[in-house]
Amino acid sequence: MYVVKSPLPDADLKVVSEALQGALLDLVDLSLVAKQIHWNIVGPRFRSIHLQLDEVVASARAHSDTVAERASALGVPPDGRAATVASSSGIKPTPAGWIKDEDAVGTMVDALGAVITRMRERVEATGEPDPVSQDLFIGITADLEKHHWMFQAENA
Repeated sequence: MYVVKSPLPDADLKVVSEALQGALLDLVDLSLVAKQIHWNIVGPRFRSIHLQLDEVVASARAHSDTVAERASALGVPPDGRAATVASSSGIKPTPAGWIKDEDAVGTMVDALGAVITRMRERVEATGEPDPVSQDLFIGITADLEKHHWMFQAENA
């Protein structure tokens, strides 16, 4: 049942809705991964990385809300339920327990890299069918690439 009617043709809406849903799942999972590491990081760089992780969480949560609201505006109900996120995210599982600061940084570099790769695919996929959604993906990708750079610099 569609309560909100999309202005996009059905074929375009399918491409865009899949991109938005995938981005939502990746962003929700990224926020969870960063928070899990935030709670469990140990080591000499604990404080600086602990705070840096909060920045990623805030970005991912804000972007996930923007993506979900874009989907809703197009008449597509977003699905950010835990089971959906767990079964569909492109991020590798996060190790349980304490995580050394250098390992935390490596995990975040990998997680951000995975999300950025998928986000760039969404930029490509949505260019023709919906430049508005593409613009969202471009902005999100730029922000994630900044976080990715900063985490890479931590272990340089």
